[in-house]
Amino acid sequence: MSGTSLDGVDAALVEFADGQAKLRGAYYQAYSQPIKDVLLALHHPPGNELHQAQLVGNELARLYAAATAAVLQVGNTTPDHIRAIGCHGQTIRHCPDQGYTLQLGNAALLTELTGITVVSDFRSRDIAAGGQGAPLVPAFHDQMLRHPGIHRAIVNIGGISNLTNLPPARSATGFDCGPGNLLMDTWCMQHLGKPYDDNGAWAASGSVLPALLEQMLNEPFFALPPPKSSGRDLFNMEWLRNKLQGSERTENVQATLLELTCRTIAQSIQQYCVGAKEIYLCGGGAHNQILRSRLAVLLSDCAVQTTNALGVDGDYLEAIAFAWLAQQALHGKPANLPLVTGAKHPCILGAVYRNS
Repeated sequence: MSGTSLDGVDAALVEFADGQAKLRGAYYQAYSQPIKDVLLALHHPPGNELHQAQLVGNELARLYAAATAAVLQVGNTTPDHIRAIGCHGQTIRHCPDQGYTLQLGNAALLTELTGITVVSDFRSRDIAAGGQGAPLVPAFHDQMLRHPGIHRAIVNIGGISNLTNLPPARSATGFDCGPGNLLMDTWCMQHLGKPYDDNGAWAASGSVLPALLEQMLNEPFFALPPPKSSGRDLFNMEWLRNKLQGSERTENVQATLLELTCRTIAQSIQQYCVGAKEIYLCGGGAHNQILRSRLAVLLSDCAVQTTNALGVDGDYLEAIAFAWLAQQALHGKPANLPLVTGAKHPCILGAVYRNS
C-alpha cells in the first residue's frame, strides 16, 4: 500500500485462515525525495507528463519488488509460498465524477520482477459501475473488525481520513471525511523542513484561528452526503493558500489544520455513526498524540483508541486490507460495498497479472 501521504510503501505478509487475517511480517520502505517530487508534480503535470508517469510507474514497481523481497525475509517466507501480491499503486488522479481514477505502479513489471501473481487496479471496476472507487477498506473492516453487539467505527487517518461505520445487525457504511495528514504534512515540510509534525507538537504550540477554520469548513465537500471520496485533486496547497491572508503565524495555521482534521472526523461520526460506542484509529495520524487527544474530547461519548487494541497493527491495516482484496479477486468474489462507494452493484475488483 502506498497512499495519499506520499511517504512510502507499506508491505504486509498476510496469512488467511479460518476467516482471519494473520500478519506474518511487515516492512516499510520510505520514498526517496526524487520520487516524491515527481509524484507531486504529476498531480499538477508539467510537459511530457505521460512519459514521466510511465517512468515513475516502472520505478515504483521496482520499489514494490524490493519491499516484497524485504517483507518475505522478515516473514521467513519464499516467493513460491505466496499466492498473490495485492498492489494498490500510487494514486495521482482520483476523478470518479469524470469516470476514472489513476494509480501508477506497472503491475506487469512487478509480476516479472517478483515471480508472483499481482492483483492491481482495484478501483476502476467500481467506478465503471457508477461508484466512487473509494474507500475500499470498509469491506475488509466489515469482515475482520465487526463486533456482534458493540457499535464500532474505524477511522483511517492517512493523507485523507476515512471512516467505516459498523453498527451491529446492520450493513456497514463508510466514506472519506476530508484531509487527514496531507495538508499538515505539507505545511510542516514547507516551514520546518520536516515530513510531519511529530506528535502534533508544532500544532500544540499554536492556536486555532477561528475565521480560517470556518472558511475551511465551508468547503462544499464536507456538506455532501455519502457516498463521497476525495484526495489531492481537491485538498492541496492551492486550496489552503486561497484561504490564507498571508499574515498568519505558521504554527497557528498548523493548529487550525489539525483542528480541521479532527472536526471533520468527529462531525462525520456524530452525523452518520449515531450510537457508536467504540472508535478505533489507524494510519499515520493515529500516532499524533495531540490529534488523538482532541478527537477524544470531541467524541467524549465514545472510547477512542487504536486498532492495535483489537490486535491489528494500525500502521499496516490498509496493506493487510489490500492483501484481502487480492484474495477476493482470485476467488472471484465481489469486494466493494455499494452502500459505501455508490456503485450500482457488487463487483469483483482488480486486474490479475498471473505469473503462470
